[in-house]
Amino acid sequence: MADIDSPIEAATLAVTAQPKQRNWWRLALMFSVPLLLLVAAGLYWLSLAGKVSTDNSYVQQDMVTVSGEVGGQIVEIFVGEGDEVAAGQLLFRIDPEPYRIALAQAQADLAGAQANVIALANSSDMTGVDIAAAREDIGFAQARFDRVAALRESGFSTKADYEAAEQSVAQARASLHQAEARQREARAKLATGPAVPGENPQIALARARMADAELALRRTEVRAPAAGRIAQADRLQLGQQLVANLPVLTLVMSDASYIEANFKETDLTHMKVGQRARIELDAYPDLDLVGRVASIGAGTGAEFSVLPAQNATGNWVKVTQRVPVRIAIEGKPGRPLLAGLSADVTVFTGKRND
Repeated sequence: MADIDSPIEAATLAVTAQPKQRNWWRLALMFSVPLLLLVAAGLYWLSLAGKVSTDNSYVQQDMVTVSGEVGGQIVEIFVGEGDEVAAGQLLFRIDPEPYRIALAQAQADLAGAQANVIALANSSDMTGVDIAAAREDIGFAQARFDRVAALRESGFSTKADYEAAEQSVAQARASLHQAEARQREARAKLATGPAVPGENPQIALARARMADAELALRRTEVRAPAAGRIAQADRLQLGQQLVANLPVLTLVMSDASYIEANFKETDLTHMKVGQRARIELDAYPDLDLVGRVASIGAGTGAEFSVLPAQNATGNWVKVTQRVPVRIAIEGKPGRPLLAGLSADVTVFTGKRND
């Protein structure tokens, strides 16, 4: 290289080399940015391989509406909004006095039926006293008739006496038939049928009514059908006149929480029951739950809606349907789960949906 004889020549060479360095950096940026984008896209594609996700997921909990099976005034309340209750715990009580009176009346009816059966069993119709008396009357009337008939043949009796004696025999026989009929009727009343063997129908009916009265009295105490948390208890007020079978509170069974994830129909290609799932809750960002696919819905959400979509129209537009998938939560969550909380669910299918 020739020597630089002056400062002017040195400055000229520096200016000439500067554009060459800038062009090199530009070329490096032009090639590196697309390459980085391709690498990022590839990593993202690989991250999606073997799993499907949806944020259309919510915590679900089984709920039971609690109502009174009998009507009446609410006289005692033992729970409030948000209380945790155990199965069989007393929730509230309906005024039991009318049902105690009804039970006492049913018990009296049962006692009356038992007394009637005893009296009927000891009556003259069952003992056969009337039948024996009627047979004796027949024998006496027949003997008198025979005497009158013999006297009439001898000419010592009138036709009127003969007819009167004959009428007495007929009346005595009719009395026997009536006594026998009353005995058959009494036996029928004391008989037991195949529906309730060994017990008189009157007593069985009275006993059934007493059992119904006892059941109604027990139902004045409304108890929790399962363990859970009380919700919507504002409808339960002291002194309120409760209508039978009208819900007054809701019992949320928090121990039976699960996730209902609505996946796109295109995400179900490789999804199967038993596959592992990751659950993230919006309410608890630091809580990661593990679950399993418990079941895949039998139909889309639109199919089970109150007003199913009618697609037989000229302006039909295809819409990707959603299918509810139930995700069972494994283990016990470290935080309380509330019904309706939003969640993100990822199911690891092991294969990519193309």
